[in-house]
Amino acid sequence: MIDLYTAATPNGQKISIALEELGLPYEVHALSFDKQEQKTPAFLRINPNGRIPAIVDREEDFAVFESGAILLYLAEKTGHLLPSDPKGRSRAVQWLMFQMGGVGPMQGQANVFFRYFPEKLPAAIARYQNETRRLYEVLDGRLAEAEYLADSYGIADIATYPWVRLHGWAGVSLEGLDHLQRWIAAIDARPAVQRGLQIPKPLQASDELVASAQTILTR
Repeated sequence: MIDLYTAATPNGQKISIALEELGLPYEVHALSFDKQEQKTPAFLRINPNGRIPAIVDREEDFAVFESGAILLYLAEKTGHLLPSDPKGRSRAVQWLMFQMGGVGPMQGQANVFFRYFPEKLPAAIARYQNETRRLYEVLDGRLAEAEYLADSYGIADIATYPWVRLHGWAGVSLEGLDHLQRWIAAIDARPAVQRGLQIPKPLQASDELVASAQTILTR
């Protein structure tokens, strides 16, 4: 059994989608940002950084934090969603790191300055929107030559999809990115993805923007 500590944000949805795809039994612990539950001593023992998501594998009595590390742990635990050959595994990890180091932080900042920051700073908005769009173009180029980011569907796609599907929150267009749009539609249609997006209960649009702002440093 996996204990999942999460909230209705893109980073949290990565893990609920993966758990649904893998068919692993798990128990959801939805944390309230309003109550600062992610900063309680009990949770800090699981994730000393005080951010979601985090898991505890009860069978192994082992905690994992950081969404990319959790995805790798679950894939390696089950032998699914990650290629076993060295080159294939490396390709998947490269695209996972691309999301963790690029798409998440840049789009998170775009969300904040475009939707949430109390002062409108056009230079900051343009900087992060433009960088997010550039990263989308990199994804589109990859998806022009492969069905999924690491050829077959896996953790790199699961990490990236919850962010890109919310491109509108950041004010970033997908116009002209036909391959990226095709990829989003294919993942949208997966039943496990549809279930994972509902865990925990999705926030209202305005709340999700606030949550994104609160978690932009969680990659």
